[in-house]
Amino acid sequence: MNYEDYYTWQEDVPGFGKAAQEKLRQCTAMVSRVGGLGGPLALSLAAAGVGRIILAHGGELRPDDLNRQILMTHAGLGELRHVQAAETLRRFNSDLEIESVGENISEENVADLVGKADLVFSCAPLFEERLLMNREAMRQRKFFVDGAMCSMEGHVLAVRPGESTCLACLVKEPPAYWKRRFPVIGAVSAMVAQIAVLEGIKLVTNFAKPALDHLIHVDTVAMRLKKVKLLRDPDCPHCGDLVS
Repeated sequence: MNYEDYYTWQEDVPGFGKAAQEKLRQCTAMVSRVGGLGGPLALSLAAAGVGRIILAHGGELRPDDLNRQILMTHAGLGELRHVQAAETLRRFNSDLEIESVGENISEENVADLVGKADLVFSCAPLFEERLLMNREAMRQRKFFVDGAMCSMEGHVLAVRPGESTCLACLVKEPPAYWKRRFPVIGAVSAMVAQIAVLEGIKLVTNFAKPALDHLIHVDTVAMRLKKVKLLRDPDCPHCGDLVS
């Protein structure tokens, strides 16, 4: 079966077509991490026909990961998560090129990993990692999508460097109140992931306008989605001196 056969229904979306599909095929997306948010996000990228995905996630699978980390299985408990995630994606889409790295984002690896990508998805639970990815994506002028959730709420921020508000315009440093462990229902993190994927596809293909300069906020208790208008910080150390 030819590559084109997989995406005929997607190409029927108004404004999309074969040109947008080819842009996805040529795209390299980086996803860190591939847990409750990054896992369904990476799977949807593979389904959409993104040609190459870089996964970054350290550590082994624990029992309390399994309510949300859909690229993993119960049989994989105690095994490396990045390896399991890559194997699942390869089974799903044999045309997909995958690079999996058994490390979380750090000062030591962020420049190299972002440098290999066209589109960076920040799915890490820690602000330290998210701000590092944002900084490097702005410096290297790579499309950037930040997704986050806690309990029954989530948000997505899409960034076109030099043109729109970046994460550091909103968060200058990791807040003291934020803890590594937080409440998660897998369906909420997966919902946020799908919004992030769509914003990333818009950034890469230009078939529709991403929500630049807006924070997309999801409240799943009230089942309400809203866009919060943002103002770019001209003094932001990461994007303040960038021009489109």
